[in-house]
Amino acid sequence: MELSRKREQVIERLRGLGSALVAYSGGVDSALLLALAREALGHRAIAFTAVSPAVPRDELEAARALAHDLRAEHVEKPSAELEDPDYVRNPADRCYFCKTELYDLAREEARARGLSAVVSGTNADELRDYRPGLKAADEHGVVQPLAEAGLTKAEIRELSREMGLPTWDKPQQPCLSSRIPYGTEVTRERLDQLARSEMALRALGLREFRVRWHGEVARIEVAEAELPRLLSVRGEAALALRQAGFKFVSVDLEPFRSGRLNEAAGLVPLRPPLT
Repeated sequence: MELSRKREQVIERLRGLGSALVAYSGGVDSALLLALAREALGHRAIAFTAVSPAVPRDELEAARALAHDLRAEHVEKPSAELEDPDYVRNPADRCYFCKTELYDLAREEARARGLSAVVSGTNADELRDYRPGLKAADEHGVVQPLAEAGLTKAEIRELSREMGLPTWDKPQQPCLSSRIPYGTEVTRERLDQLARSEMALRALGLREFRVRWHGEVARIEVAEAELPRLLSVRGEAALALRQAGFKFVSVDLEPFRSGRLNEAAGLVPLRPPLT
């Protein structure tokens, strides 16, 4: 009942806008938002993706396929965050500069098409986390219907499952720049190295993991349930990452979880180690 109420709240918020450009990556949150926007607004809801070297090619292809399945018009524009020195130097608020580029492009597209608003799939959990990109959203007047309705990540997954969206159990996939420690420059070459590495691990059957960039060393974080799988293909995994340009390949003794980069930088409380 509560989930149904929140769903209707999102629908009514979108209908009240009259039209919308949906900031769309193909992830769990933006996929649900696009589906609900199509339901609420029909052809007046358009998906918008900023194509960036920090987003793996297979993620972009999956986003295209889902937008097609939802019968949504899907606009793509190249993103130029790597031309921004503030982004490249990779400060702790790097996401602010990335989202500023995204929302600049989205707002320009919305205005050109006569759409009343840019909407994003920010969820209620993110409002309580360290998210510098939210500042950029506020500065650009971006509407956040899922967060406004109080939808958490878990609820978004449940609602997506009920609606038959294939993204309901999709692992979170933040941009590849998040694999590089703060203060270390983001370059196209490093992003390509990470993209090749993670694509190879997905091809070996892993789903929930990260490859962290540490110069010559790749550090693999993997979900605890998938550690046996990684160990069973460790030879192939090590070879693939060396072919991507790393000299050494390591596996983190702690299982993967989101937010490790922010913990290491002291931006959020450090969780206790495993015992």
